[in-house]
Order: sequence, then C-alpha cells, then structure tokens
Amino acid sequence: MTGLDRNSVRRTAVLAGAALIVGLLPLASAGTAAAADPDPVPVDRFEGEVPFASQPAEGLFTWGGDADDPPELTLAERSDAPEGAKVLAGDYDISGYGGFTHDYAADQPGHDWSAHKGIRFWWDGQDNGKKTAFEIKDGGANGEASELWTTSFTDDFSGWKQIEIPFGDFTYRTDYQPVGGIDQVLGLTQMWGYAVTLPAGAPGRFAMDDVELYGKADQSLRASVTTDAAVYPVKEGGTASVKVSVATTGSAPIDEPVTVAYESAGGTAESGKDYTPVKGEITFPAGTESGASRTVRVPTLRDRTGEAAETVPLKLTVTGAKAPAETPQVVIDAHGLPYLDAKLPVKKRVADLLSRMSLAEKAGQMTQAERGAIGAGGDIAAYDLGSLLSGGGSTPTPNTPAAWAKMIDGYQLRAQATRFQIPLIYGVDAVHGHNNLAGATVMPHNIGIGATRDPALAERTGAVTAAEVRATGVPWDFAPCLCVTRDERWGRSYESFGEDPALVESMETVVQGLQGDRSGRDLKDDDRVLATAKHFVGDGGTAYGSSTTGSYTVDQGVTKVSRQELEAVHLAPFQEAVDRGVGTVMPSYSSLDLGDGQGPVKMHARADMINGVLKDRMGFDGFVISDWNAIDQLPGDYAAHVRTSVNAGVDMMMVPYGYKEFSATLIDEAKAGRVTDRRIDDAVARILAQKFRLGLFEKPYADTSGASAIGSTAHRAVARQAAAESQVLLKNAGSVLPLKKSQKVYVAGSNADDIGNQTGGWTITWQGSSGNITPGTTILQGMRKAGGDVTYSKDASASTAGYDVGVVVVGETPYAEGVGDVGNGNDLELTAADKAAVDTVCAAMKCAVLIVSGRPQLIGDRLGDVDALVASWLPGTEGDGVADVLYGRRAFTGQLPVTWPKSESQLPINVGDTSYDPQFPYGWGLTTLTNVPGGGTASLRALALVAAAAERAGAGTVARTAVTKARLLVQQKIGTAVTAASAKPFADADHLLLTGHYADAVAKLTQAYRAG
Repeated sequence: MTGLDRNSVRRTAVLAGAALIVGLLPLASAGTAAAADPDPVPVDRFEGEVPFASQPAEGLFTWGGDADDPPELTLAERSDAPEGAKVLAGDYDISGYGGFTHDYAADQPGHDWSAHKGIRFWWDGQDNGKKTAFEIKDGGANGEASELWTTSFTDDFSGWKQIEIPFGDFTYRTDYQPVGGIDQVLGLTQMWGYAVTLPAGAPGRFAMDDVELYGKADQSLRASVTTDAAVYPVKEGGTASVKVSVATTGSAPIDEPVTVAYESAGGTAESGKDYTPVKGEITFPAGTESGASRTVRVPTLRDRTGEAAETVPLKLTVTGAKAPAETPQVVIDAHGLPYLDAKLPVKKRVADLLSRMSLAEKAGQMTQAERGAIGAGGDIAAYDLGSLLSGGGSTPTPNTPAAWAKMIDGYQLRAQATRFQIPLIYGVDAVHGHNNLAGATVMPHNIGIGATRDPALAERTGAVTAAEVRATGVPWDFAPCLCVTRDERWGRSYESFGEDPALVESMETVVQGLQGDRSGRDLKDDDRVLATAKHFVGDGGTAYGSSTTGSYTVDQGVTKVSRQELEAVHLAPFQEAVDRGVGTVMPSYSSLDLGDGQGPVKMHARADMINGVLKDRMGFDGFVISDWNAIDQLPGDYAAHVRTSVNAGVDMMMVPYGYKEFSATLIDEAKAGRVTDRRIDDAVARILAQKFRLGLFEKPYADTSGASAIGSTAHRAVARQAAAESQVLLKNAGSVLPLKKSQKVYVAGSNADDIGNQTGGWTITWQGSSGNITPGTTILQGMRKAGGDVTYSKDASASTAGYDVGVVVVGETPYAEGVGDVGNGNDLELTAADKAAVDTVCAAMKCAVLIVSGRPQLIGDRLGDVDALVASWLPGTEGDGVADVLYGRRAFTGQLPVTWPKSESQLPINVGDTSYDPQFPYGWGLTTLTNVPGGGTASLRALALVAAAAERAGAGTVARTAVTKARLLVQQKIGTAVTAASAKPFADADHLLLTGHYADAVAKLTQAYRAG
C-alpha cells in the first residue's frame, strides 16, 4: 500500500468515526454541532490552484532582507501529503530575514474571514526548537498595503502536525507595518492572505499543506467592547464622559447579550476628595446593532490647591464580548502650578517644571520613539516619552492631512495621562516639502535650491514647507541639511545646497522660512516649525571607501581633515545656523579624524565638538537630537553607548524601536553616577524650552486651519518658481533653447514623464520610488500644458521624422543615503536605455538633453552630439517650472552648485582645488536672457570699477549685478571650450562673489576670459 493510500485510509477512518459518533448523538445535539462547526474553507491546497506570482495578481511569492534570504519554494509531490498530492516545500538559509506570502488578488475585493474561529495548516516538523512567525493581512488596499497581525509556533515536533491558531491569538505587529498601521483593529472582513517568516541563522527546510479557515467565530471574538478614547482629560471640577460601545466584525447585530460592569478604582486621584466614585452595569441586549453605545459619567471635585494631573481608571468587566485592550483613564488636569502659566518667561517655566520631575520622567523626555513601535500608544504615558517621529514612509492610512492630524492628536492625548502632561514633540524628515504626505507640495531637493542662488526664494520654500507640516500637527522638521558636499559619489549629495560653504550659508535663509524670527517668538504660530541643522559635522566630507556600514561606500564614513579645513568648510554653516536661532541640531553618523592621534571618532561621541564647539563656543541654546539608532554605532556595550553619547552633549536620543532599553539604561547610568544629574537637567531643560516656545503646553493638538493650503496653487507656485530657477543651462549651441510653441517637439527619455523620478528620494517613502507616487506635474505634462506641440516616446522607438527639435529627459532613479552611494550598485553613468534615447534623438534632429538627477552625470562622450544640455537636478512635483524655462516663460538663470566632472576618476573635485579641470566649473550657468552683455575686456574693466566702488560703499546689490554681468560675458566667450586655465578662476570668482569680495570676483572672471 502506498503512502498516499495509507493517508487516504487514515482520513476515511477519521471521517467514518466522526460520522458514527454523530449518529449516536441526539438529533438536537447533532444539529447544534453542525451549526457550531461549519465546513472548513480552503485558503491554500498547494495543488497548483494558486500560482507563484505577485501583486496585483493572486499568488505565492518570496521575500528577504538581501538576495540570499528569500527561500526556494516548490510545489512538491509528497506521498504523505496531509491533503491532496502536493505540498509547499522549500529550503532556506537566512542571515537577516526571509519568508513567503500568499496574497489575494489586489484587483478583487478582500476576503471575509469573520465567520470563522481561526486559521490552521499542516506543518512538517523538523524538531529544531525554532519559532516560525505566522502573520495574517487585514484591511488596507491590498496584501502589500495591509495591517500585519502576527503570532508564532515552535517547531518542537517531528513529522506532520496540524497547527490551529484562533484569530484571538494574533497581535498587532509593532516592529514593522508596511503602511504604518490602519486602525489597529483585526476586523477579519477584508483579509488579503497570510505570510510566514522562517527562522534565521542556520540552513533549514520546511513543508506546509492545507491552509484553511476553521470553526465558528465565538461572539467574544466577533464582538468587542470599546471606548471612544483611552484617556479623558478633564478640568478639575468638570465631568468626564466615557462612551462605551459594542461592535462586531461585519457589523452584524450581537446574538447574545453583552454586559459591561464599570467601577472607578485605583489611580492617583483620591476617591471622594478628587472625584465622585461611580459603579454600575451596562447591558447590550441580544439583537443590539453594532456600534451602539452608552455613556458613563465620572464627576470630579474642585479644591483650592495647585496639583499635578491625577488619574481615575474606569475598570470595565465585560461578559459576552472582547474587553477593551486598555482600561480607560479619566485624568484631572494639572492646574495652579507655575510652569502652566503662559505669562511667565520660558526660563522660569522650565525651572519650575524641571524641579518637580523624577529621574524617570526626565529620561522619558530624552527619549524619542518611532510611531510604528508604540502600537496604540500606551507606552507614551508608561515611559513618559518626550517625542515621537515618523521615519521615511511611516505614515497613517490613509495618507491624508486629516489622518496625520488625527494620529498625532491621539498620541498627544496619551501624553495627557502623565503627571505633568508634558506634550510630545513630533518630528518628521520634511527635507523638501512635507515629502511623506501624499499631495503635499514637494520642492526641489537642496542641490536644486543651491542652484537658484536665490536666498529669498529658499526662505519661501521653507515657509511653505513649515505651513504644510504644521497643519498636519507636526511641530518639528529634521531639516535643513547643512552638509557641504565634497564628493558627488555620496548618496546624500542632493541633500546639500552645494560644495562651497559660502553657498550653503547663503541658503540658510530657509531656517527663517521654517522657524520665523531668530528669537523663536514665531514658533508658536500655526505655520512655523522647529528646524534642525544637520548633520553636525563633516558628513559631506566623508572619504570614498571609508564607510563601515554594510555595503555603503561613502555615507557614514570618515571625514579626515585638518582643524583649519574643518572650521572653514564644515563648521561655518553651523555657526550661521546658530546665529539664525536654529532650534535643534542633529549629529552625523560619520566619524571625524582631525589628525590629532585619536583616529576616527564617531560624531555622536565627540564631546569636544558637541559640548565644546557647538554649545560652548558657538552658543547653541537649543537641543541636540541623535540620528536614527546612531548610538548603536559607538564602541562598547549598550550602557557605554548611552553614557558616551549623553555625556558628549546629545540631549534627546532617536531610538525608534529601542526606547524602553534606552530609558532604563539612562536611569541606571544616572543612578550609578556615570551620567550626572546636571547633564540630565541641562538636556531636559533644553528640550522643555523648545516645547514651551512652540506653544505646545497651551495648544498640544493640531491646528488644521492651514490644511486647505496643503498642495494649493499658491504653494505650488513657489515650488514651480524654485524648479524653474534651479535649472542650469550648461550648453546651448545655436540657441536651441528656449523652444518655440510653433515647433514640433519630440520628447523621449526615462525621466520625462515620471513624477517619482523627478522628486527623488525622501518622497512618500525613505528611498522614494519611480512612478505616479504623489500628485504633481511631470516635465512632459508641463510641456504640454505650456502649449507645446509635443510627441512622446519614452524609449525613442517611435519615428523621429518630421520634428523640429528633440528633448531627451534622462538621469537617475530615486535613492536615499548610503543606498545611493556610487559603488553600492550605482555609478554616474546614464543607463543604456537613456544613452540609446539620447543617441537616437540627437542623431535625427537638434536636441536638448535634460538630466534629472541628484548629482552630475558623466556625459562628456556625448557632449559634442548634444546641442543643449540642462542640469535639472530633482525639481520636485512642479514640472511646470521646468517647462517654464524650456519655453521661455522664464529665463534660465541657475548656476552649478557643484563642479561637473569630466570623469569619475576626477572625484572628489571642488572649487578651490589646486588641480581643477572639470567639464563645467562650479558657478557655471548660461542664460536665455536677451541682454547678455558684450564688449569684451573693455566691459570687464568697467564692471571691475563698478564692483569695487559698490563694495566700498556697501552697495551689495549693485556689486552683485556687476559680477553677474561679468560672468555672463565670460561664459559667452568660453562656450563649451572650458579649459583648466579658464575653469579655476571662473569657479573662484563665484566663491568670492558669495563672500562679498566683488572686485576680486571680477578680477578672477577677467582672468578666465583671457584664458578662454
């Protein structure tokens, strides 16, 4: 007899036995059993009915942390298969994480599992003692945009075993959610499949069969009692109203009564003195509609003394349904204490509050957690957390302004349950607009803002960003990045305003755009946010090959400079930021090596820089926030990480998923005397001061009055202007640009019609992505809106006959941080498809090539075949701005913020280098203005006199105009025949212009003119 036959006989015998038992039962019992135990519903039989596929189709697919982590899957013939002839089998060897998923088809409705008790499957045990995670996917748009609910089972058996998991055993996954969580309720009415995470650390194999839904849902699993909030703040003497509701999955009426007994008990408030105790019972009869509610009222009593907040837990005992996950708490607001008096100076309010706080409360203020780590938010009060953040892509669902405000208000409500009701300060990386929010106005990345050379415009972009961020309830922005990029192989180059510290300093008007007045008096306004100068210090100077982070080559590496170069290049922008009143500073992941014998030292450990230079010498009075898990890169054990970074001057620690460990460790280090009370008090005082300045104690919740302006025409007009002014015209032979609306234009290239590519990294998600990821206008759409006669062929495969001019838009796809480092799967070359498009179009007609990228791309071998060349950088959502300069609505006025190299071997190459022979020098930028000056050396002599006189008189505007005219005159002569002799003085002139040496700048331009 074969194994399959034995299996069939076994299953037949089991069924026959079951039938015999049923036959012996009374008819009523048999009927009840049948109703209670519906037939199982198959999910996977693994007989080939579900293919190996991916979204949007239904299918099984694998995933993992790197290329080696996804398991190898097969539908294997097994004679001992518990069901059918085949099983799902696989081998794995996972170093990070890996597993597989069954997703239902995204173009079909989700499945309703709410009638069942749970899910079960057969597993071929290897008796290895390891845990395997099993997840189900609930709600959302599809299987890859759903909530994950997880449990696990231990492989401590041999051979086939049926694993049964009631739905009540699943918990909301707090360490990772693909969309950051939806409603954190396992609804079971819109299910998208399941996922299995296999054990890591050693090779293994598995087999699985017959995934199915089983059993009849218990009402206690299908019905739940909830309250409308977890926390109910009330002014002393007021009455709190707690709304108690019953709800069911699928919204069916309850079929059995549900009772809720309630009693006020425990907490820090005193019964009879601070509140009137309540006790009673609510009954929801059978047949009650889902969503029905009753209200319990808890009166509080007034006395005449100032007090901290006091809690009154309302204990709920539920019968017939699932009880709330938390006991709701009435909170009698803190009152009558000096720190609550908004009329007092900030310094006095800080001193009063600080004097009342415990060590644990202070440690909480120094702790920042990721929103995805805290679940429903109970840990906010439990750990006295001072701050939350949304990392890149950590967004509410739906990703709308209203959902952001509701989410953050919910977290702020949790903070009201703490003793002193210290509000959270919530932070986001809004590095080029509110870039995590779909529909926000996305500005050009900083590299493009640097190309505008327009400080007033930089300030306006900051103001738009601040208004959109604050309108969603976020008062803190981790921007601007003040790095001075010195090697364009760095994946963060586009986060820099440029390679010249003078250029970076000139663009720091963005700080005022974000914060308002330097004094901080505007921070409480509903259109301002606290800014962050990052990354202190030297992250733009890390050497190629010096990174020790994974496969990164530049990012988080070592900056080896003399102290003089450190001061002149990397520190100078931070002094400017401090002078502008920037509220927070973030240290760099990178290390600093000053050649003083210490070797490379991580910036989060450099007390000499953070305490000594930033706080003491520069006079920075804000607070220092660490980068994401940055202290984990310090040497020693975790306790050493904590005390080293705190003692170095880091005031708040971004420990996204390690907030419990950090807080506990900091408390231990303080108790042991390894971190002093004085250091902790200094850190907490700095944090509290900014919270008071932001007005969070008076208005902790979102002011959404400005939400209607998010993505508005007025805001997009600013981004459009920034996109236009950021365009740098590098070559324009035969005046191909601007285009004429009467021309027939052939458009091609990978970046002509891709909003994701033109917005780059840090857009909607951390890395960004190609495609239609957020509302905006692509460059192609902008050209069409401008009235151009445009034909589009992405790969230039359509006929090129009969066109007047071609526009080929090429460049990079999105990346962020070290993921984008050259050598980490990236280079500075155009793709083969982009090169082919350029070659095809430019061979057939006059052509303009636009390079959409975060850094220069190497195009020297094609430069002779290209009539016009434009550095478009990453222009953001407003492709109309690019079209504006292409069609002459605005003139090209942008200038290179970084040197454009001839080859990668030249890197790093920067203004001021002794050897300097680029493709295009720093500061280069042709114009389509009609009044480009002529007159040669005679004009340059006249302009030199004007610049010198204006400089002496302090007439900066007149002087800058003279230098600009001289630059345009020189560029007109040089054309594309840039030589080392002309490039170096030309680049030096732009640095001199930015530093106010106008006469010297014209002298350098005269030198470049003669060399050209």
